[in-house]
Amino acid sequence: MSDQGIKSRPSYQPIAPDPAGRHHLMVVDGAEVPPEALAEGVTPSAFEVWTVARRSAVPGAPMMEEAAGAVRTFRSTPHLFSALEERLARETMGLRFYAVGPEPFLWDAYGMGERAGLSRQEMGFAHVGPKARRIFCVHCREVMEKVTTSIVTCTGCGAALFVRDHFSRRLAAFMGVQIDAEVPGEVPAAEELYR
Repeated sequence: MSDQGIKSRPSYQPIAPDPAGRHHLMVVDGAEVPPEALAEGVTPSAFEVWTVARRSAVPGAPMMEEAAGAVRTFRSTPHLFSALEERLARETMGLRFYAVGPEPFLWDAYGMGERAGLSRQEMGFAHVGPKARRIFCVHCREVMEKVTTSIVTCTGCGAALFVRDHFSRRLAAFMGVQIDAEVPGEVPAAEELYR
């Protein structure tokens, strides 16, 4: 059971540098740039790349050169996002910002870019990795991570939620609405849809 055709559902394209940009910063939720994230003929050397190693031993480096082809590795996603917030706060016009990874990572990065004053046209996103969703319960405002089924029990209010294709960029989550609101207890079987 799915409600396809919702216009708010994000769509993604392979990333290519915007020729109008003067500098291109790409953040990746992984140790390297997956080839499927880039448009045909584009290489990671066209970007300044920040990656997440997910380990404590990352090479120490002095303040890196902010140039195409430079690579900076972070221990974790929060570590990367902390540095990104500082970087975006001092950035000037002409930056193009790109993110590669699962949807929650993409939309957390989008929110940071938007708060820093970047427009949607100055950012690009490539979805790679798990399709699990971040769900927002419209009844109690609980947020649930890594949901892979069409129906999920809310961890906040206990409601059986239908996972809609409606996506909120502001909340960086898909909407979950109570599926048995009209006939309490009448909940269809959940389907594994978002692996």
